[in-house]
Amino acid sequence: MTVSGLLLALLAAQPGDPPITVVGYAWAPFISPMGEPFRPRPAGDDTLARWFNQADRNTDGALSPDEMTADADRFFTRLDPNKDGEIDPEELAIYEWEIAPEIQLNSKWRRSRDQVESKKAERGTRRRSSFQMAGLDDCLQGAARYALINLPEPVAAADADFNRGISIAEFRQAALDRFRLLDRGGLGGLTLQGLKPLVPPPPKTCRPPRDEKDADTRVGVPLPKRD
Repeated sequence: MTVSGLLLALLAAQPGDPPITVVGYAWAPFISPMGEPFRPRPAGDDTLARWFNQADRNTDGALSPDEMTADADRFFTRLDPNKDGEIDPEELAIYEWEIAPEIQLNSKWRRSRDQVESKKAERGTRRRSSFQMAGLDDCLQGAARYALINLPEPVAAADADFNRGISIAEFRQAALDRFRLLDRGGLGGLTLQGLKPLVPPPPKTCRPPRDEKDADTRVGVPLPKRD
């Protein structure tokens, strides 16, 4: 047998390499005021600071209205791949299903890496209810669970004239409006330390009422009673 034939026989006799298993973790993102998701990379990654430092173009430690608008322009470019100057319904669907699926109202709340580590000791001691699995355990909904502003869908919320399209002008105006919401002291600048307290804490449980006195009393067909 030739040397090449011997090598081929040895290689054929070797067991195949084990399959590669890729494990992904859906860590909680930070959703910027304009709706951009920032997901943690290594443990301890400060996603709020990552967005802030990216938007703070002159690195002076304060985010100005112009910088907020420029950051909105940058993200708008990603949301408008056909470059027609408007986020149409199809592009909005891509945002909601591919770019930031965590904002969907029926998605369960995601924990950060640090929160997962702190809860490891409790793992297996509690069962998640059907409300939690359906994402209904949180008083906040959609993107509001991971953002500084209570907006479940921050991109669609920029549609000021409700024509099912978001123009660059509407997106810029939304950026300025949200800057004013965050600039509670009217100082004309946002600091990282000033924004950190606005990050929402882990969710509180919001369950349907269990007592008759808490039942829905609105006019219409009543909700079915529980067994």
